[in-house]
Amino acid sequence: MISFGDLLWIAYLLNFAIIITIVCFQKRNPTASMAWIMCLIMLPVVGGLIFLIFGVGIKAFTRRKYQLKLEMNEKYLLEEQKKLIKRPDIASQPYSVLVNYFLNNNFPYTEYNDVRVFTDAKEKYDCLFKDIEAAEESINILYFIIRNDKIGNELIDLLYKKAKQGVKVRLMYDGFGSILTPRRLFNRLREVEGSEVAEFFPVRIFSLSKINHRNHRKIVVIDDKTAYLGGMNIGDEYMNNAKKRNLNWRDTHIRIEGEAVEYVARCFAMDWEFSTGREIPVKKAVVPQNCGRLPMQIVASGPDSKDEEIKCGIIKMIYSAKRYVYIQTPYFVPDQAFMTAIQTAAQSGIDVRVMIPGVPDKKYVYHTTMSYAGELLDAGVKVYLYPGFIHSKTVTVDDKIVTVGSTNIDIRSFQLLFEVNAFMFSQEKAVEHYDIFCSDMERCHELTMEEYKKRGFIKMVEEGFFRLFSPIM
Repeated sequence: MISFGDLLWIAYLLNFAIIITIVCFQKRNPTASMAWIMCLIMLPVVGGLIFLIFGVGIKAFTRRKYQLKLEMNEKYLLEEQKKLIKRPDIASQPYSVLVNYFLNNNFPYTEYNDVRVFTDAKEKYDCLFKDIEAAEESINILYFIIRNDKIGNELIDLLYKKAKQGVKVRLMYDGFGSILTPRRLFNRLREVEGSEVAEFFPVRIFSLSKINHRNHRKIVVIDDKTAYLGGMNIGDEYMNNAKKRNLNWRDTHIRIEGEAVEYVARCFAMDWEFSTGREIPVKKAVVPQNCGRLPMQIVASGPDSKDEEIKCGIIKMIYSAKRYVYIQTPYFVPDQAFMTAIQTAAQSGIDVRVMIPGVPDKKYVYHTTMSYAGELLDAGVKVYLYPGFIHSKTVTVDDKIVTVGSTNIDIRSFQLLFEVNAFMFSQEKAVEHYDIFCSDMERCHELTMEEYKKRGFIKMVEEGFFRLFSPIM
């Protein structure tokens, strides 16, 4: 019979073996490696189990998805585009280097698009439901969270109605993000011929190694004509109507028409095939006759990516700034490369402003976010606390470039989650987001260094503790 002491020795040996493995093989991210080693030392019995569940990663598992991304975006097309952006009118633009970076990472460039920006969830839902109501051929939907509440049921009812009319409906939700949503919500839709429902990475005992890698994207593609992406999931709280959540919620979402719709559709198709094994044919987007010229690239990144393309793209934006960098994010837990970019910009005289929630939804993440506030303030960055929960994920630079999507400024979003952002190279859209930021700023409280230094000792301990484990949380 194995005694408790023997089990303890086995746990210690397992942890020691894992530590050796981390030191020898996980060299790409030393900060995360050190955090895991600390976890294994401090939790000798369960640390190894936690690492096997959350720390192993799925790089090998997702290699096929990366290859699929290359195939879907057609290498010959990307080569043609590399010639296209050498045109004098594009090559002379301040964003041409960023376009090149994304092209070299297999994200096509599009020129003719129209974009509508939503900062009000009701307005977004009304427009989305109107577009769904008008759908004639297909509706493809992916959300991290679909709640079993008023707006969630309205969406399912409408999709059921369209499926009964013969429209092809595909609905995907993330298994962990929607873990509290009863699966019976989707049963009616499953029963309609021609409609399909899929769960991305279902939470099961045998799939715990993937539990830390969630599909955080919010994508809708309708009839290959219209696409939506951004920060808003499907839930009453986005309209400040949730019964159990008393938060002043603010978010940003966009509606796209034009060439870029095809690449939002390709992102959905990759996720669908990755999760279900079934391919979806992707057509060229239907470009409206009076479509404007709004150059943009749809960029997807995640554990399947070769690099952290969205993070690197935003860092490139920051380093290109001459006047200002305005950031909105619900969580600010950057890695060292991102933090250095922010500090360098501010110390170079660039007007850098970061807007974060004044009221957190996850206290441990909020403590980690606040642990960085002192460094930001010390570098000359202005920090604004929104009077509620700002869930918007936007970065605007110099009235020239703006990115909107599902990506938070945190290590999880950069490394562990499947995300998608639109990078728009447009003075009009950049100025629009500048104005939105300034409007939000009027409601905010600016955090000062004097105020920050007055926080209590307990808060300082909490911040330090949670920051220690931020690379793996």
